[in-house]
Amino acid sequence: MQSSDQEVLQRASDWLQQGYAAHLFTVIQTWGSAPRLPGAILVVREDGHLVGSVSGGCIEDDLADKARHQALPEQAAIMEYGVNQAEAQRFGIPCGGQIKIFCEPLSHAAQLVPMLQSLAQRRLLKRSVNLQSGEVQHQYVLPEGQPYLEDDWFHSYFGPQWRLLIIGANQLGSILAAMAQALDFHVMICDPREEMRAEWHVEGADWLPGMPDDVVLEIRPDLHTAIVAVTHDPKLDDMALLEALKSQAFYIGALGAAKNQEKRKQRLRSFDLSEQEVNRLHGPVGLRIGSRTPAEIAVSILAELIQQRAQVQQAGLAQTVSSQTGKTRNVA
Repeated sequence: MQSSDQEVLQRASDWLQQGYAAHLFTVIQTWGSAPRLPGAILVVREDGHLVGSVSGGCIEDDLADKARHQALPEQAAIMEYGVNQAEAQRFGIPCGGQIKIFCEPLSHAAQLVPMLQSLAQRRLLKRSVNLQSGEVQHQYVLPEGQPYLEDDWFHSYFGPQWRLLIIGANQLGSILAAMAQALDFHVMICDPREEMRAEWHVEGADWLPGMPDDVVLEIRPDLHTAIVAVTHDPKLDDMALLEALKSQAFYIGALGAAKNQEKRKQRLRSFDLSEQEVNRLHGPVGLRIGSRTPAEIAVSILAELIQQRAQVQQAGLAQTVSSQTGKTRNVA
């Protein structure tokens, strides 16, 4: 399953190959209640057709109208919306919201090839564009955070910023793997049972061979990694959790009823885990929405992942803004 960025850029590539010109828009920074996060992208064709979103509202309509009237910048530029109350009301931006957007003209499909390759290969690409010369540089990196301005350069990212390791290739694991990819997670699966591997047919998810605890150590979970154990077999789930709870993973969850979770925590306490580490476990996994079927449980898990990921994103954005005050890497 393609990520949302991949779908936007592939559609834009099709347009460019058909001879159309277009503009790529990337959210640099938002203030207040702006509806999209930094990094959100939109492509507007010269005749006003568009794919993607930077606001979910009237800003897209305004950019499409500018495209139809050849009123968009002819070189890389920064655009701002919602700088005053009248403009915010005009473009339907929530109270106090402001959006700063990077605008870049597109004329050839080759301009999009590196981003599409990074998305297809599930590698994180840092794309840097010089506002004065139009020079573009590409570099594969580890997760660094939000898009930002640095002197005359705009840096943005394409590829998986977030990873999800699923322990268990059962029906729930399959549904969870498929759904998570639509939410821009790089999905990895671990299940040492040969019969489960033989029946695994979810495209786009990486199968990691080995025992769960070894696999957790191998992927080196960071603040952009979530780990969910769904085998319902303590011999497998607990192995993964023992290593996961000592890692930097932003979310760690395990399937099982509340009574079983308490038993699991008691088992974990018998190993070299602190009480703080044990209490990081989300169990029963997922938000309480009355889910029963595998698909419903997958929705509840992803809902909690979205909730936790948003908290990490907001904390990271606040840290970025704070750390760059008075420095050349200026996001304001």
